[in-house]
Amino acid sequence: GNESSPYGQSLEVARWPITKTNTILNIVPQGKRMVVERFGKLHAIHESGYFLAAPMVDRIAYVIDVRERAVDIMPQSAITRDNVSVEVSGNLFVRVVDPERAAYGARNPLYAVMMHAQSAMRSAIGELELDEILHNRAGLNTLIKGSLQEAAVAWGLEVRRYELTEITPDDEIRIAMDKQAAAERARREQVLRAEGDKRGAELTSEGIKISLKNESEGKLIQVTNEADAEKIRILREAEGKAEAMKMQAVAQAEAIGVIAEELGKKGGREAAALALAKEYAKMYGEMGSKSNTMFFQESAGNAQSLVLQALAAMKAMNSMGDGVGDVVANR
Repeated sequence: GNESSPYGQSLEVARWPITKTNTILNIVPQGKRMVVERFGKLHAIHESGYFLAAPMVDRIAYVIDVRERAVDIMPQSAITRDNVSVEVSGNLFVRVVDPERAAYGARNPLYAVMMHAQSAMRSAIGELELDEILHNRAGLNTLIKGSLQEAAVAWGLEVRRYELTEITPDDEIRIAMDKQAAAERARREQVLRAEGDKRGAELTSEGIKISLKNESEGKLIQVTNEADAEKIRILREAEGKAEAMKMQAVAQAEAIGVIAEELGKKGGREAAALALAKEYAKMYGEMGSKSNTMFFQESAGNAQSLVLQALAAMKAMNSMGDGVGDVVANR
């Protein structure tokens, strides 16, 4: 059978030791060693190639395969430190490095290393809790490999590595683990959802905060601009009014100067009195057009009286006219 299959491994273990008939000229295949005994005592170990052996004297006692091989460690029941029953299986990778020790160090070195692997595996499982076994397979493999290597030296074997292939808790523990895993997944989902909601709320709040800040800054800028515009408008209006008043004052001063100059001429005062009387009569006409009842002073309709009143008013303004004339002269 195939040596890599469990059946082939069992057959190889059961057939140990493997021997060969002495044909005087013997061929050693690549990857194997032949142990020759002479008169029942170790005589020589031949590597790949050919050698001569004396018939009836030399005997090929062992044919040893020095290639690395994988040995299946069947599932073994073990109890963890927290009293959980599990079944553990593994693979052991070994090779023969010392054919003499492999031939004479143990009656069956492969069987010995398999039994020791099972014992070491159960011992290592008993020192750890279930969670540690499930989450630290590499450490457990190293622990078992170290224990096997110490014992395998005497059997001429080198333990290359050990790998746990399957760890199976009992049904009740497996059901409880499934429930725990489902609860953990639900908890993580809730945590992720809560973190997502929290982050969303933070971003929304931050967005509102930035929006309000920008809106406030915009209103502040608007108010500032409106205040500056109003200030400029008031200043411009004040400047315009001041300029208008200034121009009006200049115009009035010029008009007063012209009037004073005309009054100083011959017949100027009589002309002014006549114009004043005309305006006086015009005023009475406008008053009559707006009201049916009017109050007049004595002889209000006498034109000569109106002219005399205007002349009297002009005489009263003589002194003021002289002062204005002086002002115009000074200018």
